[in-house]
Amino acid sequence: MEGAFNKLMYAGLGMTIAGYGLTHLFYTVDAGEGAIILDKVRGVTGKIYGEGMHFYIPLLQSPKIYETRLRPQVIHSTTGTRDMQSVNISLRLLHRPDPTQLPKIYLNVGEDYEERVLPSVANEVLKAIVAQFNADQLLTQRDKVSAQIKENLCNRCNEFNLILDDVAITHLGFGREFTMAIEGKQVAQQMAERSKFVVMKNEELKKAAIIRAEGEAEAAKLISDSIEKCGPGLLAVRKIEAASDIAELLSRNPNMTFLSENAVNLMNIPAGAGHIVNRGGHIQEVTRINQINS
Repeated sequence: MEGAFNKLMYAGLGMTIAGYGLTHLFYTVDAGEGAIILDKVRGVTGKIYGEGMHFYIPLLQSPKIYETRLRPQVIHSTTGTRDMQSVNISLRLLHRPDPTQLPKIYLNVGEDYEERVLPSVANEVLKAIVAQFNADQLLTQRDKVSAQIKENLCNRCNEFNLILDDVAITHLGFGREFTMAIEGKQVAQQMAERSKFVVMKNEELKKAAIIRAEGEAEAAKLISDSIEKCGPGLLAVRKIEAASDIAELLSRNPNMTFLSENAVNLMNIPAGAGHIVNRGGHIQEVTRINQINS
């Protein structure tokens, strides 16, 4: 019984020592990370450790793990343009440390490189590039400005063994006076475009009126030629069509009543013209429509 207890105690002690060894004698580097070893005797070793589990000596060595994947960071800066306009600009950076230069980064910058290097370098480059453009050029030549900022910023970050994979301007804000000036310019451009449209519309109406007048003149000439050749029959047809249209229009009016010549004579109204009596009892005289014998 005592022997079994001793074996169990030794087994537990062995597992404890093994667990301590795994916890304190090994460290793990995950995917997208890189590590270096800081040796208290030799200093920073030049070897870079990739993904996996690695051995180190506690108390004498300590691992320094860097994330080598892309990390975003937004830099805000207030600067001035060439025409002395104040600009609030925001720059988004996608950065990562150079995986082959982790020992140099630790020796020269430290683990918090993104807080020490990127804000100061980004502000310096932004102020230098924006000062070369006018305020309106920052809007019309945004791609060019962004490309110059990216080129200069990449060159500066390479000095610190940092890699910039993307640089983009995410916000441009101007002062109140410049914003009001832009709005006024846009309103003026819209008014100019509207005036141009009105002028074009009037020109088209003028052309339409000329074409319509030419057509009417041509129609009148054709009618005149027809009368000369065939007599006044065309005019008679037009009178009949006009009389038919007038009669149809009057028949549709519920407030008017048409009286024939016999009914007018019975009411002692002078003959010789047609008469229309409205619903109020008032008699209105209209020109009589002459009948045309066919």
